[in-house]
Amino acid sequence: METTLVVMAAGLGSRFGGNKQISHVGPHGEILMEYAIYDALAEGFTQVVFILKKEMVEEVKTTIGDRIAKRVKVAYAVQDYDSLPEWYTVPAERVKPFGTVHAVLAAKDVIEGPFATINADDYYGREAFAIMYKMLNSFKDKSNAGMVPYILGNTMSENGSVTRGVCKLRGDQLDSICETSDIHYGEGRKVFAGDAALSDKEVVSMNIWGFHPDLLPVMQTYFEDFLRALKPEDIKKECLLPVMVGDFLADQTITVKAEASHDKWFGLTYQADREIVMKELVELHKKGVYPETLF
Repeated sequence: METTLVVMAAGLGSRFGGNKQISHVGPHGEILMEYAIYDALAEGFTQVVFILKKEMVEEVKTTIGDRIAKRVKVAYAVQDYDSLPEWYTVPAERVKPFGTVHAVLAAKDVIEGPFATINADDYYGREAFAIMYKMLNSFKDKSNAGMVPYILGNTMSENGSVTRGVCKLRGDQLDSICETSDIHYGEGRKVFAGDAALSDKEVVSMNIWGFHPDLLPVMQTYFEDFLRALKPEDIKKECLLPVMVGDFLADQTITVKAEASHDKWFGLTYQADREIVMKELVELHKKGVYPETLF
């Protein structure tokens, strides 16, 4: 079966500064998304789709796309305002993209088979892709979806607050998800969301979702409803995958199988994260988790 890895790399990266998706952080100049792609291919994924800003396409092709195209099918999609419905007019003041649901829809014409989504600026570890590949191959129709959550304590940044979709599970099924901002360390390295204490054992979404391709038209309708509901002053509001999944769960459009990864997540949220990421990757190469050359 064709299984697609959708790499979402069109975010502005405002907190990090610059194009963090193509920042060279590996010991041999690797960019972070190379590790996720390497792990996904090792588990059997057959296609990689990059979702990018238009000005990044050629650089990503040169940096990684042309190299991995020797081993796997590669496609590119551009997330920009040209992919919005013709009836929608973008407010002149808006500069942000329209979120991760819009990102996936920008790639709807090139996705082959059941697909998984990931962030380009995150390191996930091999386990997540093994779990997701098995899920994707079990999907029968658009009502089937999946996710790989992480343990919150394995996903924190030392350099500032983060936003996570905090998940409630019922057995191996996702019951609900709550997008939660300002998650940070407090005194004694206790975890807080704003002023409220939060267990570091909570399971959270890191945007590893799996969907059947027949859900794409439903996602398109959901996104268009989101646009219709936007007020002129909502110039930063985004249509996000965790929120969409929560809504689809509530109206029973989908069921979502959930199996957690216990690997440590790390990513490029802030500029100060770069040094930490580089050290982590050096250690993974030293331990033999990754070969000297990925591709």
